[in-house]
Amino acid sequence: MWKVKKSKIHASGVFATEDIKKGKRIIEYIGEKITKKEGDLRSEKRINKYLKSKTHGSVYIFELNSRYDIDGSPTYNKARYINHSCSPNCEIEIIRGKIWVIAKKNIKEGDELSYDYGYDFDKDDFKDHQCKCGSKKCVGFIVSSESRYKLKKFLNNE
Repeated sequence: MWKVKKSKIHASGVFATEDIKKGKRIIEYIGEKITKKEGDLRSEKRINKYLKSKTHGSVYIFELNSRYDIDGSPTYNKARYINHSCSPNCEIEIIRGKIWVIAKKNIKEGDELSYDYGYDFDKDDFKDHQCKCGSKKCVGFIVSSESRYKLKKFLNNE
């Protein structure tokens, strides 16, 4: 139903190998189940590593619920290659303790899968997360659709 290959958005991406109907579960985001505290520690460590090295990196920590996160960094987790888009064709649903990537609309064979990463706007670090999705709705930074108005307001006042 999908395969990982080179992406125009960022490094690698996940692409549909067949038409996918709206509502279809596509892939589970898998990895080590860890506590929130451990998730925060791993996130901070990885972000600092990438900032110091001046390379682009990914954190791969995904919130499962109020107590646990999933560390999706192992390479067997192919869902980690799904990129953010400001006009995504997928969404995330947590079903019975599992994180699923689900088609938000009908997806055509060859289309890159994407979802909104849901990052909150933070005026101190939003510039660390540039968006290159190419969507007409793109604001240039990876922030959730709910936070885009805050980003636009902030940028207009700068």
